[in-house]
Amino acid sequence: MTSRILTRRTGLAAVAVTTALVLAACGGNGGEGHTGHGSSAAPGASATPGAPGAAHNTQDVAFAQGMIPHHQQALEMAELADGRASSARVKDLAARIEKAQGPEIRTMTGWLRAWGAQVPMAGMDHTGHAGMSGMSGMMSDADMTALKKATGKDFDTRFLSLMVQHHRGAVEMATTEKDKGRSGAAKAMADGIVTAQNAEIKEMKQLLGTS
Repeated sequence: MTSRILTRRTGLAAVAVTTALVLAACGGNGGEGHTGHGSSAAPGASATPGAPGAAHNTQDVAFAQGMIPHHQQALEMAELADGRASSARVKDLAARIEKAQGPEIRTMTGWLRAWGAQVPMAGMDHTGHAGMSGMSGMMSDADMTALKKATGKDFDTRFLSLMVQHHRGAVEMATTEKDKGRSGAAKAMADGIVTAQNAEIKEMKQLLGTS
């Protein structure tokens, strides 16, 4: 009898030790897992940096979709200067506008594709409808027709006056992006647009004699 009792107690003790070890192991793994999750990701941060759609918001999309056709019209205006302007400074300004805004269009197009958003087609505004005159600073069809018909000093004056208006619209759009956007790259471009185009507005007003 004594032998059976001792054997039974030994078996129970072994089971208790084994159970304690298993529970300790499970508790340790659970604690490490919780700590790992808490330190590696904030609540709601499911997208990895660099993944398509990460680190941007609807304002970033609206900025790119609006600024692409806005830039496209500026390029159309600038391309007219080479054969129509009489001022070398106007021609130089137009060339700088082309050099700056062409690459920005390509960059913003890449963003929209990465974000799975619609890329505006030439001749369409940020709402996706033909005709872009409703956007801030955009020229009407009548404005563009008159500019195409102008030459010499008349062209210079029309071009500078219209481009000042156009640049002001771009600065307004870029300022909104700086305030409300999320994408670091888009906000950086917006900041560059504000700086560069404000400087060009000042330069154009000087050429017009209105500064």
